[in-house]
Amino acid sequence: MAYATDHTANVQAGNAGFFSGIVASLRERNARRRLFKETVSELSGLSNRELSDLGLSRSMIRRIAWQAAYEA
Repeated sequence: MAYATDHTANVQAGNAGFFSGIVASLRERNARRRLFKETVSELSGLSNRELSDLGLSRSMIRRIAWQAAYEA
């Protein structure tokens, strides 16, 4: 009987770690997506002149935002 009790406790502990890993992964994905969207929004709000001063063009906004969120 002790084996069954120990085995059940280990399975429950393993499931808790598995699900907490999934939750952590989802939170990280959401945070990265939020950063991407905020970066696109902020850069899109700049005028062409301001983007030019930064050495950027409108066609670069999504790539820059992607790099900021997912390659950092």
